[in-house]
Amino acid sequence: MSRTVKRAFKYRFYPSTEQAAELARTFGCVRLVYNMALRARTEAWTLRQERANYNATSALLTGWKKTEELAFLNEVSCVPLQQALRHLQTAFTNFWAKRAGYPSFKSRKRSRRSAEYTTSAFRFRDGQLRLAKMSAPLDIVWSRPLPAGASPSTVTVSQDAAGRWFVSLLCEDVIEPGSAPGMGSVGIDAGLDSLLTLSTGEKIVNPRHERVDRQRLARAQRNLARKEKGSANRAKARLKVARVHARIGDRRRDHLHKLSTRLVRENQTLVIEDLTVRNMVQNRSLARAISDAGWRQFRTMLEYKADWYGRNLVVVDRWFPSSKLCSTCGALADRMPLNTRSWTCRCGTVHDRDLNAARNILAEGLSVAACGAGVRPQRESSRTGRSAVKQETPGATQGIPFLQRGEDVNCTMFTMTMATSASPRSASSSEMRRPAGAPAR
Repeated sequence: MSRTVKRAFKYRFYPSTEQAAELARTFGCVRLVYNMALRARTEAWTLRQERANYNATSALLTGWKKTEELAFLNEVSCVPLQQALRHLQTAFTNFWAKRAGYPSFKSRKRSRRSAEYTTSAFRFRDGQLRLAKMSAPLDIVWSRPLPAGASPSTVTVSQDAAGRWFVSLLCEDVIEPGSAPGMGSVGIDAGLDSLLTLSTGEKIVNPRHERVDRQRLARAQRNLARKEKGSANRAKARLKVARVHARIGDRRRDHLHKLSTRLVRENQTLVIEDLTVRNMVQNRSLARAISDAGWRQFRTMLEYKADWYGRNLVVVDRWFPSSKLCSTCGALADRMPLNTRSWTCRCGTVHDRDLNAARNILAEGLSVAACGAGVRPQRESSRTGRSAVKQETPGATQGIPFLQRGEDVNCTMFTMTMATSASPRSASSSEMRRPAGAPAR
């Protein structure tokens, strides 16, 4: 059956001089209100142990507008200012739920310049968008059509570091079930030589977008470093650097969107590894290549697209030894350095490192999903401070693993179990999930 989802459609537009000035004032007022509300809420807690909420900051905003120093807040639409307070409330909610850190102040130079308008502050009619406090509609480049009969619920206007203006319209879109007919299963191993290796044997070439423009970026950065701080020439040089970064980011995002959409459309079940990219980029030798690959961005796209199309996205434990485990016999290699791209198992099978890992990831994900266990087991090793260059267990499990039909366990498919060793630390992830009473050899 069809499904209705909230979907944002982003377009580029070219404002007039008056519109650009009005939006710039709005961005500044939004940033100021956000910072003042954050300061007020912080002081209320530190000085009086009071937890202020959105209603309290909204009342403060009304008082600020009546003062002589902040009377200019009345010159812009009040809706983006109220939305800034709602965003601050969301930030505090995430902080209290331990999903994010404490909210930080917005910077004039580094923070994203944006303003959000709700239905009372814009009018969308006959393909024209008119914002509050503006007499003329925005000159939008409609690069793709909106859904038929779409009525935007919110409109977000933003300007990136390269000076480009964008408008994002949040609309309801209907996802038809026939638009994604795939019913297969695929394991996905992320890498650097190949961006992705699929369990089907397909390898996705890593475009290395940053490396392609590295010379142009280095030249622009050297030119920026020679300019005097605060000068007009430095501002122009900064724009050139930002445009190179924008070009790299646009191409990376476009490639990941096309790749994630194809995988979601072709497969019903997708299995990936739980990689902590934030820790992995601490390796100075691989930080630039890992950042250029965009693994975290790819996972985010897979998550919401799988939710749209009703797909199953399984994330296996980050410490699962996908590269060291033989996908044919289940033997675990003692060690697997990063420079080893192919290896031979004791059973005689010659493995491509990435393809073998993708097949193991698929088998692990399917077995976990079928047995009903958590896809991210809570293991002591996942909470230790290990190097995350290749997140695998350093110890090797002794014994020869085998395939056994799950007659004594509540599982209807073939699951891989590993023989226990003398030490519980050396047991594999499959052995740790064996229910009590299941045989072990």
